[in-house]
Amino acid sequence: MRIILLGPPGSGKGTQALRIVAKLGVPHLSTGDMLRGAVAKETPIGRAAKEVMERGDLVSDEIVIGCVLERISEPDAAAGFILDGFPRTLRQAKVFDAELEKTGSKLDRVLELKVVEAALFDRIIHRTRAAKADGLPIRSDDNPEAFKVRLDAYRTQTEPLVEYYHNCGLLRTIDGLLPVEQVTSCLLSELQL
Repeated sequence: MRIILLGPPGSGKGTQALRIVAKLGVPHLSTGDMLRGAVAKETPIGRAAKEVMERGDLVSDEIVIGCVLERISEPDAAAGFILDGFPRTLRQAKVFDAELEKTGSKLDRVLELKVVEAALFDRIIHRTRAAKADGLPIRSDDNPEAFKVRLDAYRTQTEPLVEYYHNCGLLRTIDGLLPVEQVTSCLLSELQL
């Protein structure tokens, strides 16, 4: 099953993806994690992305699309995947759809986690505090200034995907403010699992 999770930063995409991965038996592919890994390893993609990510801006379509296409060609993604954080733009969505079509595959479902903005800021503050308390590193893009940039980018660049995927008949919207377990249940229901 090939699934995309949509939603603003802090909406719970990563949390929910991890909760449904075991049920589906497909990998959770977070472009943010892939890019942060590349930054940590100081790969060419990582070096190109590092400065942009620290500001909270989006890396170029070419870098992201190349990273995703390379990853979904790996054997563990042959039966499908859950994409978290990609596509972020209408152009990325259209290029990705065309690339899937070239391989004779297509998306099965796009799941949107809907969360009001005030709750998003609260979640990021909580995530930062929890990381500090657990002695974990704090994401460089989890500061208020970078988060605002990420949220603005979501509104202008990613939110149009909601209409695009709705028009494709793939979109299902879930209230991301429900308790975590209930959100998971709604997602699985939308996947008919």
